[in-house]
Amino acid sequence: MAPLKTLWDEFAEGARLLGRGFALYGRNPRLLLLGLIPAVISFLLLGTAWFFLLWFIRDISAAVTWFADDWGSPWRGMTRFGAGAGIVIVSALVSVLTYTALTLLIGDPFYEVISERVEGRFGGTPGMPDLPWHKTILKNAADSIRLIVLGIAVSVPLFLLGFVPVFGQTVVPVVDVVVGGWLLAVELTGVPFNRRGLRLKERRAMLRANRPLALGFGMPVFVILLIPFAAILVVPAAVAGSTLLTRKLFGLPIEQTDKGEQRVVARV
Repeated sequence: MAPLKTLWDEFAEGARLLGRGFALYGRNPRLLLLGLIPAVISFLLLGTAWFFLLWFIRDISAAVTWFADDWGSPWRGMTRFGAGAGIVIVSALVSVLTYTALTLLIGDPFYEVISERVEGRFGGTPGMPDLPWHKTILKNAADSIRLIVLGIAVSVPLFLLGFVPVFGQTVVPVVDVVVGGWLLAVELTGVPFNRRGLRLKERRAMLRANRPLALGFGMPVFVILLIPFAAILVVPAAVAGSTLLTRKLFGLPIEQTDKGEQRVVARV
């Protein structure tokens, strides 16, 4: 097992790559506009779903805890509170994954351009295919659906654990962030991986071999996506960061001067 300091350094490096993605994306107004269009559409769709979920959360909690209808206070209230917390936690994980997948699908041509330009400035993909977006969009969509299904499957035990008082409202959210961060790292690197002709299996294997790096990148994305309006800016910036993360996994150059990085976004 690697020393704790090494694991922490890798985790911090993943977060740093995300920060560089934000810097690359935020320096060019045109990129901001291109990235915002699909992000806003997805935000409106998921925001509507969250509005109705929170509006009816008490009714939903009561419906899934029908067995507690005849219980006295405080047990009925505690059970329904735990159910409500579990529903929100599960919904957060699923909605974050769905938001990312939907945004990537709607904005696939835009995000492919962003990723491709970053790759080009840092040396391209030597010795590997560099497929255009229209040849990867179906693969991206299929892999995203698989990850959403996996996220739902993982959400079931988290939902059940949400019924446990205290534990369900403290430990479960932390597990939610770790699991969600991992799945987001896998999902966001789909753009640069699929352009290389590599699918979900290869992607997961490489990220698994560099798990602290992947979690350092994905967990901050997950947390930021929980912030309503900040979520609009995350996916396009994270695509730029995930391109750098992918290059690092393949041992390709990722270090350039600030001037060089500004030329990346200026070309889009």
